Amino acid sequence: MLRRELIGLFGGAAVAWPRLVRAQQAGKMQRVGALVSASEPHPFADALRRGLQRLGYSEGHNIELHVRYTQGQSDRAAELAAELVRMPVAVIVAHFTPATRAAIAATKTIPIVMAPAGAPLQSGFIKSLYEPGGNVTGLSAMDAELGGKRIQLLLDLIPNLERVGALATTPTTDPFSRPFVADIQAAAGAANLRLSPVLIGGPSELEEGFSILAKDGVQAVIVQGFFGPYSKRVAQIANKHRIGYMSTDRSAVVDGGLASISANFPLLYEYAAVYVDKILKGANPANLPVEQPSKFQVTVNRQTAEALGLSFSPILLAEVDEVID
Repeated sequence: MLRRELIGLFGGAAVAWPRLVRAQQAGKMQRVGALVSASEPHPFADALRRGLQRLGYSEGHNIELHVRYTQGQSDRAAELAAELVRMPVAVIVAHFTPATRAAIAATKTIPIVMAPAGAPLQSGFIKSLYEPGGNVTGLSAMDAELGGKRIQLLLDLIPNLERVGALATTPTTDPFSRPFVADIQAAAGAANLRLSPVLIGGPSELEEGFSILAKDGVQAVIVQGFFGPYSKRVAQIANKHRIGYMSTDRSAVVDGGLASISANFPLLYEYAAVYVDKILKGANPANLPVEQPSKFQVTVNRQTAEALGLSFSPILLAEVDEVID
Protein backbone atom coordinates (compact mmCIF):
# COMPACT_ATOMS: atom_id res chain seq x y z
CA MET A 1 0.00 0.00 0.00
CA LEU A 2 1.32 3.44 -0.90
CA ARG A 3 0.43 6.19 1.56
CA ARG A 4 2.34 9.10 0.09
CA GLU A 5 0.18 11.62 -1.71
CA LEU A 6 0.84 14.82 -3.60
CA ILE A 7 -0.58 16.92 -0.77
CA GLY A 8 2.00 17.49 1.92
CA LEU A 9 4.96 16.13 -0.03
CA PHE A 10 6.96 19.34 -0.22
CA GLY A 11 8.02 21.20 2.89
CA GLY A 12 5.09 19.86 4.88
CA ALA A 13 2.71 22.15 3.01
CA ALA A 14 0.05 21.43 0.44
CA VAL A 15 1.19 21.59 -3.15
CA ALA A 16 -0.96 24.01 -5.07
CA TRP A 17 -0.96 23.34 -8.80
CA PRO A 18 -1.51 26.65 -10.64
CA ARG A 19 -4.85 27.01 -12.35
CA LEU A 20 -4.99 26.68 -16.10
CA VAL A 21 -4.41 29.99 -17.85
CA ARG A 22 -5.31 29.07 -21.39
CA ALA A 23 -5.88 32.58 -22.67
CA GLN A 24 -2.41 33.65 -21.57
CA GLN A 25 -0.77 30.66 -23.28
CA ALA A 26 -2.91 30.40 -26.38
CA GLY A 27 -1.16 30.99 -29.67
CA LYS A 28 2.34 31.06 -28.18
CA MET A 29 4.54 28.05 -28.89
CA GLN A 30 7.09 27.43 -26.14
CA ARG A 31 10.12 25.21 -26.70
CA VAL A 32 11.25 23.17 -23.67
CA GLY A 33 14.22 20.81 -23.51
CA ALA A 34 14.49 17.79 -21.22
CA LEU A 35 17.82 16.10 -20.54
CA VAL A 36 17.42 12.64 -19.01
CA SER A 37 20.36 10.96 -17.22
CA ALA A 38 19.30 7.51 -18.41
CA SER A 39 18.34 5.46 -21.45
CA GLU A 40 14.96 5.25 -23.13
CA PRO A 41 12.37 4.10 -22.12
CA HIS A 42 12.24 5.99 -18.83
CA PRO A 43 9.23 7.27 -16.82
CA PHE A 44 10.59 10.82 -16.64
CA ALA A 45 9.27 12.15 -19.96
CA ASP A 46 5.74 10.81 -19.49
CA ALA A 47 5.54 12.20 -15.96
CA LEU A 48 6.76 15.62 -17.10
CA ARG A 49 4.19 15.59 -19.90
CA ARG A 50 1.42 14.81 -17.39
CA GLY A 51 2.48 17.75 -15.29
CA LEU A 52 2.54 20.09 -18.27
CA GLN A 53 -0.86 18.89 -19.45
CA ARG A 54 -2.33 19.60 -16.02
CA LEU A 55 -1.16 23.18 -16.44
CA GLY A 56 -2.79 23.65 -19.84
CA TYR A 57 0.11 22.81 -22.15
CA SER A 58 -0.43 20.65 -25.22
CA GLU A 59 2.39 19.47 -27.48
CA GLY A 60 2.04 20.85 -30.96
CA HIS A 61 -0.39 23.51 -29.76
CA ASN A 62 1.43 25.73 -27.28
CA ILE A 63 4.55 23.75 -26.40
CA GLU A 64 7.33 21.71 -28.01
CA LEU A 65 9.04 19.19 -25.71
CA HIS A 66 12.46 18.02 -26.90
CA VAL A 67 13.62 15.04 -24.83
CA ARG A 68 17.21 13.83 -24.98
CA TYR A 69 18.62 10.71 -23.26
CA THR A 70 22.25 10.59 -22.15
CA GLN A 71 22.44 6.77 -21.91
CA GLY A 72 24.18 7.41 -18.58
CA GLN A 73 27.25 8.85 -20.35
CA SER A 74 28.68 12.17 -19.14
CA ASP A 75 30.23 13.05 -22.51
CA ARG A 76 26.88 12.45 -24.21
CA ALA A 77 25.16 14.62 -21.57
CA ALA A 78 27.46 17.52 -22.43
CA GLU A 79 26.85 17.07 -26.17
CA LEU A 80 23.06 16.93 -25.80
CA ALA A 81 22.94 19.88 -23.40
CA ALA A 82 24.83 21.95 -25.98
CA GLU A 83 22.36 20.81 -28.64
CA LEU A 84 19.41 22.05 -26.58
CA VAL A 85 21.14 25.38 -26.04
CA ARG A 86 21.72 25.80 -29.77
CA MET A 87 18.04 25.26 -30.65
CA PRO A 88 17.51 27.31 -28.43
CA VAL A 89 15.00 26.12 -25.83
CA ALA A 90 13.34 28.45 -23.33
CA VAL A 91 13.96 26.09 -20.39
CA ILE A 92 16.07 22.97 -19.80
CA VAL A 93 14.57 20.40 -17.43
CA ALA A 94 17.48 18.33 -16.09
CA HIS A 95 16.89 14.86 -14.68
CA PHE A 96 19.38 13.99 -11.91
CA THR A 97 22.79 15.40 -11.14
CA PRO A 98 24.78 14.48 -14.31
CA ALA A 99 22.20 16.18 -16.55
CA THR A 100 22.06 19.22 -14.28
CA ARG A 101 25.84 19.54 -14.29
CA ALA A 102 25.96 19.24 -18.09
CA ALA A 103 23.21 21.84 -18.54
CA ILE A 104 24.99 24.30 -16.22
CA ALA A 105 28.21 23.85 -18.19
CA ALA A 106 26.32 24.52 -21.44
CA THR A 107 24.53 27.74 -20.46
CA LYS A 108 24.55 30.48 -17.84
CA THR A 109 21.47 32.22 -19.26
CA ILE A 110 18.80 29.64 -20.19
CA PRO A 111 16.83 28.67 -17.05
CA ILE A 112 17.52 25.15 -15.76
CA VAL A 113 15.01 23.18 -13.68
CA MET A 114 16.50 20.38 -11.55
CA ALA A 115 14.04 17.51 -11.73
CA PRO A 116 15.45 16.52 -9.30
CA ALA A 117 19.17 16.82 -8.53
CA GLY A 118 21.05 15.39 -5.58
CA ALA A 119 22.86 17.63 -3.10
CA PRO A 120 22.49 20.84 -5.16
CA LEU A 121 24.12 22.94 -2.44
CA GLN A 122 27.13 20.64 -1.98
CA SER A 123 27.43 20.34 -5.75
CA GLY A 124 27.55 24.11 -6.14
CA PHE A 125 24.47 24.29 -8.38
CA ILE A 126 22.72 26.89 -6.22
CA LYS A 127 23.64 29.49 -3.59
CA SER A 128 20.85 28.55 -1.19
CA LEU A 129 17.58 26.65 -1.20
CA TYR A 130 15.54 29.81 -0.61
CA GLU A 131 17.38 32.02 -3.11
CA PRO A 132 19.17 29.76 -5.58
CA GLY A 133 20.65 32.61 -7.61
CA GLY A 134 21.85 32.26 -11.18
CA ASN A 135 19.79 30.33 -13.72
CA VAL A 136 19.17 27.11 -11.75
CA THR A 137 16.22 26.16 -9.54
CA GLY A 138 13.89 23.18 -9.13
CA LEU A 139 13.84 20.13 -6.91
CA SER A 140 16.24 18.28 -4.64
CA ALA A 141 15.55 14.60 -3.96
CA MET A 142 17.64 14.72 -0.73
CA ASP A 143 19.33 11.51 -1.86
CA ALA A 144 22.57 12.43 -0.09
CA GLU A 145 20.75 13.14 3.18
CA LEU A 146 19.04 9.79 3.77
CA GLY A 147 22.05 7.77 4.96
CA GLY A 148 20.79 7.62 8.53
CA LYS A 149 17.34 6.40 7.51
CA ARG A 150 18.80 3.79 5.15
CA ILE A 151 21.24 2.49 7.76
CA GLN A 152 18.42 2.25 10.32
CA LEU A 153 16.24 0.29 7.91
CA LEU A 154 19.10 -2.13 7.25
CA LEU A 155 19.58 -2.57 11.00
CA ASP A 156 15.87 -3.37 11.33
CA LEU A 157 16.08 -5.85 8.45
CA ILE A 158 19.39 -7.46 9.46
CA PRO A 159 19.65 -7.66 13.27
CA ASN A 160 23.25 -8.94 13.17
CA LEU A 161 24.43 -6.27 10.74
CA GLU A 162 28.11 -5.43 11.25
CA ARG A 163 29.47 -4.34 7.86
CA VAL A 164 27.68 -2.36 5.19
CA GLY A 165 28.90 -1.33 1.76
CA ALA A 166 28.43 1.80 -0.33
CA LEU A 167 28.62 1.26 -4.08
CA ALA A 168 29.04 4.51 -5.98
CA THR A 169 30.65 5.99 -9.05
CA THR A 170 34.06 7.54 -9.17
CA PRO A 171 33.85 11.35 -8.85
CA THR A 172 34.98 11.59 -12.47
CA THR A 173 31.87 9.69 -13.59
CA ASP A 174 29.51 11.57 -11.27
CA PRO A 175 30.77 13.98 -8.56
CA PHE A 176 27.54 13.37 -6.61
CA SER A 177 29.21 10.22 -5.30
CA ARG A 178 31.22 12.35 -2.83
CA PRO A 179 28.31 13.67 -0.72
CA PHE A 180 26.42 10.38 -1.22
CA VAL A 181 29.20 8.26 0.28
CA ALA A 182 30.07 10.83 2.95
CA ASP A 183 26.48 10.76 4.23
CA ILE A 184 26.51 6.95 4.46
CA GLN A 185 29.91 7.00 6.13
CA ALA A 186 28.69 9.37 8.84
CA ALA A 187 25.54 7.27 9.43
CA ALA A 188 27.49 4.00 9.57
CA GLY A 189 29.96 5.49 12.04
CA ALA A 190 27.14 6.73 14.28
CA ALA A 191 25.68 3.20 14.28
CA ASN A 192 29.07 1.58 15.03
CA LEU A 193 29.05 -0.25 11.71
CA ARG A 194 32.05 -0.85 9.50
CA LEU A 195 31.71 0.67 6.04
CA SER A 196 33.25 -0.61 2.82
CA PRO A 197 33.00 2.10 0.14
CA VAL A 198 33.61 0.88 -3.41
CA LEU A 199 33.82 3.38 -6.27
CA ILE A 200 33.53 2.16 -9.86
CA GLY A 201 33.64 3.89 -13.22
CA GLY A 202 30.31 2.63 -14.53
CA PRO A 203 27.96 -0.34 -15.01
CA SER A 204 30.62 -2.39 -16.80
CA GLU A 205 32.43 -2.68 -13.44
CA LEU A 206 29.47 -3.89 -11.37
CA GLU A 207 30.69 -7.50 -11.15
CA GLU A 208 34.11 -6.35 -10.01
CA GLY A 209 32.61 -3.97 -7.47
CA PHE A 210 30.44 -6.66 -5.90
CA SER A 211 33.36 -9.08 -5.80
CA ILE A 212 35.24 -6.53 -3.67
CA LEU A 213 32.21 -6.06 -1.42
CA ALA A 214 31.82 -9.82 -1.01
CA LYS A 215 35.49 -10.22 -0.09
CA ASP A 216 35.04 -7.48 2.52
CA GLY A 217 32.18 -9.48 4.02
CA VAL A 218 29.48 -6.85 3.66
CA GLN A 219 25.96 -7.99 4.49
CA ALA A 220 24.20 -5.15 2.71
CA VAL A 221 25.10 -2.39 0.28
CA ILE A 222 23.59 1.02 -0.43
CA VAL A 223 23.88 1.73 -4.15
CA GLN A 224 24.02 5.18 -5.72
CA GLY A 225 21.04 6.18 -7.85
CA PHE A 226 23.30 6.49 -10.90
CA PHE A 227 22.97 2.70 -11.22
CA GLY A 228 19.16 2.74 -11.04
CA PRO A 229 18.72 2.05 -14.78
CA TYR A 230 20.70 -1.18 -14.24
CA SER A 231 18.77 -2.30 -11.16
CA LYS A 232 17.83 -5.73 -12.53
CA ARG A 233 21.46 -6.54 -13.12
CA VAL A 234 22.51 -5.06 -9.77
CA ALA A 235 19.86 -7.14 -7.98
CA GLN A 236 20.99 -10.33 -9.72
CA ILE A 237 24.62 -9.76 -8.80
CA ALA A 238 23.81 -8.73 -5.22
CA ASN A 239 21.55 -11.72 -4.66
CA LYS A 240 24.18 -14.05 -6.12
CA HIS A 241 26.62 -12.80 -3.49
CA ARG A 242 23.87 -12.85 -0.82
CA ILE A 243 24.26 -9.12 -0.21
CA GLY A 244 21.17 -7.09 0.63
CA TYR A 245 20.71 -4.45 -2.08
CA MET A 246 19.46 -1.14 -0.66
CA SER A 247 18.41 1.14 -3.50
CA THR A 248 17.53 4.80 -3.82
CA ASP A 249 14.51 3.99 -5.99
CA ARG A 250 11.43 1.80 -5.50
CA SER A 251 11.75 0.30 -9.01
CA ALA A 252 14.91 -1.53 -7.94
CA VAL A 253 12.95 -3.36 -5.24
CA VAL A 254 10.45 -4.46 -7.89
CA ASP A 255 13.45 -5.75 -9.83
CA GLY A 256 14.58 -7.93 -6.91
CA GLY A 257 16.46 -5.56 -4.62
CA LEU A 258 15.97 -5.92 -0.87
CA ALA A 259 14.74 -2.45 0.08
CA SER A 260 14.64 1.22 -0.82
CA ILE A 261 14.03 4.57 0.80
CA SER A 262 13.44 7.38 -1.63
CA ALA A 263 11.37 10.31 -2.62
CA ASN A 264 8.43 9.60 -4.92
CA PHE A 265 10.37 10.18 -8.13
CA PRO A 266 7.46 10.03 -10.61
CA LEU A 267 5.75 12.69 -8.52
CA LEU A 268 8.88 14.85 -8.53
CA TYR A 269 9.19 14.48 -12.30
CA GLU A 270 5.59 15.59 -12.71
CA TYR A 271 5.93 18.49 -10.28
CA ALA A 272 8.90 19.87 -12.22
CA ALA A 273 6.29 21.15 -14.69
CA VAL A 274 5.23 23.74 -12.09
CA TYR A 275 8.69 25.33 -12.31
CA VAL A 276 8.60 25.20 -16.11
CA ASP A 277 5.22 26.94 -16.09
CA LYS A 278 6.38 29.70 -13.74
CA ILE A 279 9.52 30.36 -15.78
CA LEU A 280 7.65 30.42 -19.09
CA LYS A 281 5.34 33.01 -17.55
CA GLY A 282 8.28 35.23 -16.67
CA ALA A 283 9.53 34.11 -13.24
CA ASN A 284 13.25 34.47 -12.54
CA PRO A 285 14.80 31.11 -11.54
CA ALA A 286 17.20 32.95 -9.23
CA ASN A 287 14.23 33.84 -7.01
CA LEU A 288 12.31 30.53 -7.15
CA PRO A 289 13.09 28.51 -3.99
CA VAL A 290 14.29 24.95 -4.41
CA GLU A 291 11.81 22.49 -2.92
CA GLN A 292 12.58 19.23 -1.13
CA PRO A 293 10.38 16.25 -0.28
CA SER A 294 9.47 15.93 3.39
CA LYS A 295 8.20 12.34 3.16
CA PHE A 296 9.80 9.27 1.67
CA GLN A 297 8.70 5.88 0.40
CA VAL A 298 9.93 2.77 2.21
CA THR A 299 9.68 -0.36 0.07
CA VAL A 300 10.85 -3.91 0.81
CA ASN A 301 10.86 -7.15 -1.18
CA ARG A 302 9.55 -10.13 0.80
CA GLN A 303 10.90 -12.83 -1.54
CA THR A 304 14.38 -11.33 -1.58
CA ALA A 305 14.36 -11.02 2.20
CA GLU A 306 13.33 -14.65 2.63
CA ALA A 307 16.04 -15.78 0.18
CA LEU A 308 18.56 -13.95 2.37
CA GLY A 309 17.15 -15.60 5.51
CA LEU A 310 15.52 -12.42 6.77
CA SER A 311 12.04 -11.81 8.17
CA PHE A 312 9.88 -8.74 8.74
CA SER A 313 8.92 -7.89 12.30
CA PRO A 314 5.52 -6.28 12.99
CA ILE A 315 7.34 -3.11 14.04
CA LEU A 316 9.20 -2.98 10.74
CA LEU A 317 6.05 -3.61 8.71
CA ALA A 318 4.36 -0.70 10.47
CA GLU A 319 7.04 1.60 9.04
CA VAL A 320 6.93 0.22 5.51
CA ASP A 321 4.85 1.80 2.77
CA GLU A 322 4.89 -1.11 0.35
CA VAL A 323 5.84 -4.79 0.45
CA ILE A 324 6.69 -6.37 -2.89
CA ASP A 325 5.77 -10.08 -2.89
